[in-house]
Amino acid sequence: MILNMISKNRLNNVVTLHLFAGILFLLPLIVTAESTTRTYYIAAEEITWNYTSSWPMNPMTGGLFSDDEKKYLEGNGRDRIGYRYRKAVYREYTDESFETLKTRGSEWEHLGLLGPVIRATVGDTIRVVFKNKLENRSASMHPHGLEYAKESEGSTYADGTAGVDRRDENIAPGATHTYTWTVPPRSGPGPADPASVAWLYHSSVNGTADIHAGLVGPIIVTRRFQAREDGSPADVQREFVTLFAVFDENDSFLAERNRNELAPQSDPADTAFRQSNRMHSINGYLYGNLPGLDVNAGDYVRWHVLTPGHGTDIHSPHWHGNGVTAYGRHTDTVSLPPGSRRSVTMEADNPGTWLFHCRAGDHGSRGMSSVFRVTAP
Repeated sequence: MILNMISKNRLNNVVTLHLFAGILFLLPLIVTAESTTRTYYIAAEEITWNYTSSWPMNPMTGGLFSDDEKKYLEGNGRDRIGYRYRKAVYREYTDESFETLKTRGSEWEHLGLLGPVIRATVGDTIRVVFKNKLENRSASMHPHGLEYAKESEGSTYADGTAGVDRRDENIAPGATHTYTWTVPPRSGPGPADPASVAWLYHSSVNGTADIHAGLVGPIIVTRRFQAREDGSPADVQREFVTLFAVFDENDSFLAERNRNELAPQSDPADTAFRQSNRMHSINGYLYGNLPGLDVNAGDYVRWHVLTPGHGTDIHSPHWHGNGVTAYGRHTDTVSLPPGSRRSVTMEADNPGTWLFHCRAGDHGSRGMSSVFRVTAP
């Protein structure tokens, strides 16, 4: 009888202990279960963009650009545009007045041509107040991966809708539209993903012409309960977003303006001229001009590598000197078919300056190359 009482007490203690542990586990989930509405003020506007700021030096070789490399970079004011183009980009502002640009922190210096990072945690709502500051072109914002109603889709096609459901599609110059996107579990990391994953947003009035003009940016979604207060993943010290893209300036909606202003004697049907306008870039930079890929030895780094959905965008990002973990496997190269994305994690354990480039075909030799730096402690 005494033994039975002891056994029952032990059983009760075990049950109590498990219940207490369960409550402790659930408590932070209960405390942080409320979703957040994150508001962004983003405009589309024109800028002059330099694909390389180092002309005439090639940072990848330490010497002058070769004759082959100059074919993509050297303008002459007559029949070649060179490395400087008029582009359309997304820029973030501080409020709905769209008068003061929001300062881009040093951790996002590497974004280059890309629009601002839109960040959220699973369960959040994203509210984007969008203003079109382009002079002669409608624009929109279409998100990949998120959930939205028709009035927040930001894409133009014959979908059978009318009225308010179509106000999101063609935001006229000077006009403003508010997009509301939600972040269900399917928008966040899957079972084999790390704690954060990335998607793209872009203008979709004419998807091809709009993206080639530069209207594209990243969305980062972090798994719920693995995020800091600002939505960033708690398991890494740095995040990098790199868009491997062949920006074909021949297909940009600013192509005619660039030709008329920068190469008035050019022939838009000439094969050599058209080839010179295809920029094999990472975040809009060529030949090692991409800045800000700097980490400390021992840091855990999340790399989000993405590419648009164009036929030429078949890429294989490759890291020298340090490896990454992708879908439970160790590797130093990932594949990027058109329109795809990968989010991988690096433990930066090998100090040095290392090559980061595309290994697909001649993309690297045409400019799709950079370096990242791991600083010793």
